[in-house]
Amino acid sequence: MENRSFLDLLNAFANSRVAVLGDMMLDVYLWGQATRISPEAPVPVVNIRKQTACPGGAANVMRNISTLGGKVIAFGAIGNDAAGETLCAEMHKLGIDTQHLVATPGRCTTEKRRVIAGHQQLMRVDFEETSALDSSIRDAVGAPLLKLIAGHEIDAIIFEDYAKGLLSTELVREIADAAAKENIITALDPKPGRLMPVKNITVMKPNRGEAFAMAGIPETPVAETPQKDENLQLVAKSLAEKWAPKQLLISLAAQGMALFADGTVEVIPTRAREVYDVSGAGDTVISTYTLALCAGATPYQAAELANRAAGVVVGKVGTAPIYKQELIAELEALS
Repeated sequence: MENRSFLDLLNAFANSRVAVLGDMMLDVYLWGQATRISPEAPVPVVNIRKQTACPGGAANVMRNISTLGGKVIAFGAIGNDAAGETLCAEMHKLGIDTQHLVATPGRCTTEKRRVIAGHQQLMRVDFEETSALDSSIRDAVGAPLLKLIAGHEIDAIIFEDYAKGLLSTELVREIADAAAKENIITALDPKPGRLMPVKNITVMKPNRGEAFAMAGIPETPVAETPQKDENLQLVAKSLAEKWAPKQLLISLAAQGMALFADGTVEVIPTRAREVYDVSGAGDTVISTYTLALCAGATPYQAAELANRAAGVVVGKVGTAPIYKQELIAELEALS
């Protein structure tokens, strides 16, 4: 596909309305330098110079949609705490609609704190609760989304499962079925073992390890090329039979992506030049892919554009989004 056409797709992102339903998180980064070893234990002492916070988990998918120019509505649950307030404030800065977020009493907002020395992540500290949310909370999150579907006020829905207790098979099925009746695009980023098979999904996007786990097949070493990876083909066939997504996009790390759609498989090779941090790359992929479908791209065009976007974000430190101008620059550099 000509880069000019990719640019046309990017410009059409502004007309896309995407709802994201999933596990909300706050990513906190403590930036500093490590110059000595602690006398108390064989660990580095990090002199922290600054602290930053940004949306994580499903909220990072929303951030990517926003920075690419799309309109995004958040559906999820947060704690009634300082981390939840910070998360909402950061989302507001990005123009994300947070009116449908539900504050859950007695439960903390998922927060991940990372200590970075130079360009190296030394450790991560998690504050979270992963037990299933009460059905009343799930109903409160899902009800307004169903209304938007019925009114055809959105173009796509992304389900982001980080195994933090929000998504259930029943909730995803109800929303996916309602969206299918209105020809609304649905995209699922699954966690293995969390959900029973759900039909009526437009695109499902696991990585290679997740795909093997979901298919119940022990993961095998990567083949020379995805086309020669017979076990990967078996996994794709199994997922197609169990879940029946219209499109199956499997991330293959250094080998790029494999797109299974319409009975064919297309391999999109990686475009990364230098990899610093792969955290958040999957969020960028599903965000870009979904927006591209909303803009009228074919599955292969959407995968190619998403792959280029991922190649940009893995060159950044920390969970970072892709900005429209960065992707435009990437397209122009490859033309």
